[in-house]
Amino acid sequence: MLGFFGLDDEVESVYRVLIGDGVTSPATVAAQLGHPVEQVAAAMRELERLGLAAPCPELPGRYRAAPPAMALGAVLSERRHELRQAELAVETLTQEYRRSTVGLALNDLVEVVIGVEAVRHRFDQLQLGAEHEMLALVTGVPVAVTGMDNDSEPVAVARGVSYRVVLERAVLESPEGGLALAEALDRGEQVRVVDRVPTKLMMADREVAMLPLSALDTPGEPAVLVVRAGGMLEALVGLFESVWQHALPIRLSLSGVPQPDTGEQPDSVDLQILSMLLVGMTDVSVAKQLDLGLRTVQRRVRRLMDITGLTTRMQLGWHAYERGWVVRR
Repeated sequence: MLGFFGLDDEVESVYRVLIGDGVTSPATVAAQLGHPVEQVAAAMRELERLGLAAPCPELPGRYRAAPPAMALGAVLSERRHELRQAELAVETLTQEYRRSTVGLALNDLVEVVIGVEAVRHRFDQLQLGAEHEMLALVTGVPVAVTGMDNDSEPVAVARGVSYRVVLERAVLESPEGGLALAEALDRGEQVRVVDRVPTKLMMADREVAMLPLSALDTPGEPAVLVVRAGGMLEALVGLFESVWQHALPIRLSLSGVPQPDTGEQPDSVDLQILSMLLVGMTDVSVAKQLDLGLRTVQRRVRRLMDITGLTTRMQLGWHAYERGWVVRR
């Protein structure tokens, strides 16, 4: 946790013991941590070098920890200053770039990125640079990164970035697509499904968007357009919201689902089956995705119809929405 201040795990553990004990010796700390005395003594010398500990004059051979707020606060102030200087440097470089670029206005608005590695790099940058929200339209054919290869997505979610994603139904037909969907839902992402999305799209904080220039099934290097501002970006936001509004939600767990007031309730597997059927998947596809037998899927659907007193699957779909088993968010 204190690696930011230049402390490795060993030095940090010694510092924490030193803070707890007040004044102590390397031998005492070594006994508490189960580490060699020489190793602990070296860690204390490093703490002394960093200004985080000092020898105790009245008790030779013992050390006293420096107050964390004072010792570490100075480093924090220095790092804040360094960060601010870095921000100013980026601003200066950006201004120089703009001055030296022909066609300033156009280049500020859009950027063409070509090649798998370049596209992958921009794709990661978009997500890792997001602060609040990612919006995505996902096709069955990836440009440069598949759902399972998108390592930046869980990192962004862990930082508090919310995701709203609309998938083409074709994505759910592949085993990899189903696994990526389950992981996304486990992270708390909102996911909906449509037959087809008009284009693949990624958008960060409604400020930067990325969409393909070349057809996804065209041989050769992929090319994408990065849009940073202007009417085109506003149009892409409107496009996403329109697709999102008409898409069907999909859910793979009971989390957050209001329960019926009376009668028998569906279990988590029932809700998974219902959710997938409502976005248009066949019984065979549902069975494959959930690793169930076809007859098991059909038997569970029949049971849901029996406990609700309904006779058709269309009625069951309406009932699921009315009872809150499947909800739009």
